[in-house]
Amino acid sequence: MSLYDDAVLVLKGYGDQPELRQAYLDHLTAHPDGVWKACHAGHLTASALVVDPERGRVLLTLHRKLRMWLQMGGHCEPGDPSLSAAALREATEESGIAGLALLAGGPVRLDRHPIPSPCHWHFDVQYAAVAAPGVAHAISDESLDLRWFPYDEVAEVADASVVRLLEATLTRLDA
Repeated sequence: MSLYDDAVLVLKGYGDQPELRQAYLDHLTAHPDGVWKACHAGHLTASALVVDPERGRVLLTLHRKLRMWLQMGGHCEPGDPSLSAAALREATEESGIAGLALLAGGPVRLDRHPIPSPCHWHFDVQYAAVAAPGVAHAISDESLDLRWFPYDEVAEVADASVVRLLEATLTRLDA
């Protein structure tokens, strides 16, 4: 199965945010290359919010280019067999934490946001991952800093999209 086919199946199976989900599917129908960075009309990205093993904090990265506290994530690569694999790869690379486990049930949220030229949109498929006990994180080249934040401090440092992702993750953790 191709990454494109996986993306369509994942999105068709995602039960929340029906209008946004349909916009993602419409984009992929109009742009068969819509999973790749080279699609300048916009492309899918995959990210993951990393939760500590005690489930009281999240690990955020201070993005080098954007200078914002965000979840780990980025562009799909040719070796990624699925969106979940892309999210897990990005979270592992950017956190330095091996052995992350994605929460069951597929994506936690979708978040479409404009980005500067030459592209127009990132169609982010957002997952959540739990770190194993006793693991250490390491700052990657894409980050200025990496830090654990208690849930109640996230809104003080991150934008509304990260807060919405945290809220959706907490709902999934409580389920």
